[in-house]
Amino acid sequence: MPHDRERRRFVLSAAAAAAGIGAARATPGGAAPAAAAAPSPLTDLSATEAVARMARGEVTCERYAQALLDRCAQQRSLNAFITLEPALVLEQARARDRERRAGAKPGALFGLPIPVKDSVNTRDYPTTGGTPALRTFRPQADAPVVAALKAAGAIVLGKTNLHELSFGWTSNNLAFGAVRNPYDRQRIPGGSSGGTAAVIAARLAPLGIAEDTEGSIRVPAAFCGIAGFRPTTGRYSTEGCVPISPLFDQVGPHARGVADLVLFDAAVTGEAPLAPAASLRGVRLGVARDYWFAGLDPEVERIAAHALQRLENAGAVLVEALLPGVGALVDHATDQIQNHDVRFALARYLATYGAPVDLEQLIARASPDIQAVFHSDVLPGGKNFVTETVYVAARDRYVPELKRAYHDYFARHRLDAMVFPATRVPAPLIGDETTLDIAGQPVPFEDAVARNIAPGSTAGIPGLVLPAGLTAGGLPVALEFDAPAGSDRSLLSIGAPLEQALGRIAAPPG
Repeated sequence: MPHDRERRRFVLSAAAAAAGIGAARATPGGAAPAAAAAPSPLTDLSATEAVARMARGEVTCERYAQALLDRCAQQRSLNAFITLEPALVLEQARARDRERRAGAKPGALFGLPIPVKDSVNTRDYPTTGGTPALRTFRPQADAPVVAALKAAGAIVLGKTNLHELSFGWTSNNLAFGAVRNPYDRQRIPGGSSGGTAAVIAARLAPLGIAEDTEGSIRVPAAFCGIAGFRPTTGRYSTEGCVPISPLFDQVGPHARGVADLVLFDAAVTGEAPLAPAASLRGVRLGVARDYWFAGLDPEVERIAAHALQRLENAGAVLVEALLPGVGALVDHATDQIQNHDVRFALARYLATYGAPVDLEQLIARASPDIQAVFHSDVLPGGKNFVTETVYVAARDRYVPELKRAYHDYFARHRLDAMVFPATRVPAPLIGDETTLDIAGQPVPFEDAVARNIAPGSTAGIPGLVLPAGLTAGGLPVALEFDAPAGSDRSLLSIGAPLEQALGRIAAPPG
């Protein structure tokens, strides 16, 4: 009954401090208390392993869901969820168990609880976009990507915290609280899909939904030491997702391993999972040092160099080949298109899905940092307002030029992919969001975090992020592998040997 469900709802948000979320913010110095218990064997399972065990009846869906929920409670100081309803999760897990006992054929994601970024519509949960005006907004239907996963047997494991309206890379959300990095809770997990990344890294779930316009899958994956996949733009539907730009927006998965990324891709596309490549023997990887390897943090540079050597030792062919002019094309296209498109796309979303506010009301109730960005860069009259002339040039000239540059680069050098450090720095401290120090030089936060990931999403090509190692201070560093547009399955197929060559990193403490 709806009234009963309301009574048993367990909402983890800024308004539910009594449930324990936000405890880290009350701790002196911002440090979070240590977790009370280590992960159980069930929470260490990959999605592929968990589904197989539940489908065979070795573990009930209810027992597995309860293990994840227990872990969520232990790790609530991460502030990774905005909404979590344990009773609803367990109710749906028991329904999966009944289906199996009745003889139903288990789906590819049978019984798997999947956390969903709170910018993706869900019928049974609010979709806040991380912004105050949508705190109670409940769409009437699941987004197609959620519907596809549920059709394969998945269960929604709550809605994850994010950078407000996905407009940033920190997930330091002033409305719902900062998400904290499982490797160091005084540091950001990256954004905007920081909640999903923190959930996966901290073993609260093995597979989750993230979303990427300009790095929002890949930056959190890099900072949290997990695998992330941004497919070719348009491979998965972004209908029912809080938008920035239809030219760049793309949902995608976070996981702890490539096999689970492949599982997600198959469930969403309906295509049969592609068998992994046998090895890296003969796989050609471009190394463009003129842009992606310049000005790196020394620890990132060290770990990336060792990782490239491991890839070469495993049989990959590293092709040193420059890709000039990328920076200028990104400077002329990326921000201009996003800042132009968001006011139209967001207004359409609010009207299409019956949100309780319009764009003007949404912005009026947004957090001060988001208001400032919208008034400066998005709305007419702002000092960085994008005119139609500038926008058309970005869309019709500079983006096509960037796409041609990538196409020619991959074709000319016969590359399977290119490889580079996903970010120039490891995860910064929460609050260090203006200028970062790299080898004694002040660098704007945006350049340090987003420079390397911006070209790929602007060009709409697929990108795979994999952890490459830990700094001396225990922070993850990742490599990104970008491939030609439309080559998603080929990129995922070499993901397994890439992952094997790079090796796994240690789980976060706690």
